[in-house]
Amino acid sequence: MSNLSGSKTENKHQLSIAEAMQQGMIIAYHAQQQPDNTAIIYNNQRYSFKTLNENINQLCRALRGYGLKDGDAVALVCGNRPEFIAAIFACQRSGMRITPINWHLTAKEINYIVDNCEAKAILADAAFADKLAEVGAQFPDIEAKYAIGGSIHGYSSYDQELSKQDKSNIDKPSIGGQMLYTSGTTGFPKGVYRKPGAARAGQSSLMQALDFKAGHDTSIVTGPLYHAAPLAFTCTLPLTLGAAVQIMENWDSEQFLSYVEKNKITHTHLVPIMFHRLLALPEEVHAKYDITSLRSVIHGAAPCPVPIKKAFMDWVGPIVWEYYAATEGIGTMIDPETWLKKPGTVGKPTLGDIKVVDGEGNDLPAGEIGTVYLKAPDEGKFEYFKDSEKTQRAYHFDNQFFTLGDMGYLDEDGYLFLADRSADLIISGGVNIYPAEVDAVLLTHPKIADAATVGVPNSEWGEEVCSVIQLKNPSEASPALAAEIIEFCQQSLAKFKCPRKVDFVTELPRYDTGKIIRRQVREQYWQQNDKKI
Repeated sequence: MSNLSGSKTENKHQLSIAEAMQQGMIIAYHAQQQPDNTAIIYNNQRYSFKTLNENINQLCRALRGYGLKDGDAVALVCGNRPEFIAAIFACQRSGMRITPINWHLTAKEINYIVDNCEAKAILADAAFADKLAEVGAQFPDIEAKYAIGGSIHGYSSYDQELSKQDKSNIDKPSIGGQMLYTSGTTGFPKGVYRKPGAARAGQSSLMQALDFKAGHDTSIVTGPLYHAAPLAFTCTLPLTLGAAVQIMENWDSEQFLSYVEKNKITHTHLVPIMFHRLLALPEEVHAKYDITSLRSVIHGAAPCPVPIKKAFMDWVGPIVWEYYAATEGIGTMIDPETWLKKPGTVGKPTLGDIKVVDGEGNDLPAGEIGTVYLKAPDEGKFEYFKDSEKTQRAYHFDNQFFTLGDMGYLDEDGYLFLADRSADLIISGGVNIYPAEVDAVLLTHPKIADAATVGVPNSEWGEEVCSVIQLKNPSEASPALAAEIIEFCQQSLAKFKCPRKVDFVTELPRYDTGKIIRRQVREQYWQQNDKKI
């Protein structure tokens, strides 16, 4: 991506804010209103809104040159860098549907998503060249394959392709969108799809919480942009509102503090493990940096112990907002002042309603724990891409509510408290891991009769992945076999999904139906722990 010394291309038509929003041209609007103001900070280099807008136009033209049109899909496998952001807004502008893909995944897993999302272009980071060369080879019919930041066998150079294109605003812009994939509870991830331009539930709550000021504020990206929360809260939303974005390639606690001081960071999104690591820094490191520019911190993605959050707010002030959400939508939001009065709550529903029900679907009174259901928006409901059956199963109560499978209760004032999570989901360091996907691989091992993967306590990450194995021949259980099983998983799954610990049992607990009682497997690991997840 070019730096601030981009061309002086002018566009005669002056966009209104309404036109910009309707056409996916919001960055073009800011390039018109504040052309020289910083949009992106990366590796100590600043990129103006004018330069970002020009790169977006060039990428739109490059993709259209390969015949891509409204509704076509683009797969993006890229680290945190300016090209990631240009790709997101280029697809928003040109009517295309972009799918950011977790670059930690194996080539096989990436192949599945590229195929499932029906990608007609692949934008790939050369930092993962070996893996992505393999991906590219699986899709010889995709002509538009660009390598970002270096070379990948079988891919064209992103920079060279863009350098051939005009930088002025494209003709006939058309609103596009993005489709992120959730980890698969049934072994395969699913694309969470909304029609282009569909309003996201909870946007007004986010606007209030974050309160970005165009030309003044700067947000810092602390997590991978392929995740929904960092992408929305610290990247697309601030840029849409005319604020700047500082990109961190990887998390580093002291570097975060350094960036906050150096670039007067006002907003960020963190997960609880980041609170933990920042608080663990020596006092002299805390004192070394002035972070008083921070005005808003938003967090979610994993349960946060009340003492950790309180300690963090004692340090940075009452500026920490919390949300309860997933790729499917935002459920609740809580401001810092209210949270301090009701520690532990995740807030009230953004759409005005939450149901907590028993196993028969009956509403439960205040204080009683049940399954949490969130109100779906009247417009812009999500659907699972190419899976109408799963979409239909996701909605309940006259198609008005959906659940993330979590357990909790409402207090007498209507505030939600999460008492537990569904037994399936493991959250390690803010990353969702679904045991069924791990178990599906384990069960292909010739020595394994059955498996139950669960989250077990980890003081740093909250949970770590543990697979409890029932062998065909119990006498073969050994540390060597445990190590072999972990390595076996790593051949098929991204490393973060694989067990860090393997335990052997002679028999796994089951319901009468034969289904494993996963909760009983987990409970033995959490009995001596203060927090039961």
